Amino acid sequence: MDLGLKGKVALVTGGSKGIGFACARVLAREGARVAIAARDRAALEEAVASLRREGLEVHAESVDLRDASAIEEAVAHVEEALGPLEILVNSAGAARHASPQSKDSGRWLAAMEDKYLPCVLAMDVVVPRMASRSGGAIVNIVGMGGKVAKPTHMPGGAANAALILVSAGFAKAWGDKGVRVNVINPGAVETQRLAAQLKVKAETSGFSMDAVRAQTTNEIPLGRLGQPEDIAAVAAFLVSVPAGYLTGAGISIDGGASCLV
Repeated sequence: MDLGLKGKVALVTGGSKGIGFACARVLAREGARVAIAARDRAALEEAVASLRREGLEVHAESVDLRDASAIEEAVAHVEEALGPLEILVNSAGAARHASPQSKDSGRWLAAMEDKYLPCVLAMDVVVPRMASRSGGAIVNIVGMGGKVAKPTHMPGGAANAALILVSAGFAKAWGDKGVRVNVINPGAVETQRLAAQLKVKAETSGFSMDAVRAQTTNEIPLGRLGQPEDIAAVAAFLVSVPAGYLTGAGISIDGGASCLV
């Protein structure tokens, strides 16, 4: 299937690592003109070098995605370098897992700052630009924590749930301007973030990391943890031309672990 992405200008936040990096790679392979954004300049440089070794060129912007003015400036740089943005994939940010007995009241605000704000502020900047040009596609990579409550992920889950709701709201608000917004909710995917989550779960439960990892895998009907490429493939379809009538949707990619109706 031709996804119709050749020459399209795309920005992937959180594009230096994990799922975001996989999204940047697949979009570049499909012929899109890709920019990646993240805070860690060294990680960005490493990502650019890695993609270049595959024959793929991407533009990189080091930016604090919790700062609206910094995002505005970064988007201006991307559009100056590559052209008007037509695609936004938000994969930046992840709230830390914590014990439900934690006394750190700041974890609730931190979760919103780490996950909710980077995505919402990026949309605030990019969506009006897309609307003025009568079209664009956005995918927000959120997480199953916004749909399935977990004791060690309550602050992050709350941020995810808010983001799922706001994404649907953006889809309704801007659909008449040709802007589509969809959500992907990954389950357990092999990334550095998952390793951190399993560590907290192990510490909370008293089981070893190996035992917690095995339990997590056993709870997945497909019998394996997800890979970043599993998520990236769906993201590429959601921003594609064939998906042009799909907006306001939330897609769970967790190997069947939740099977929510």
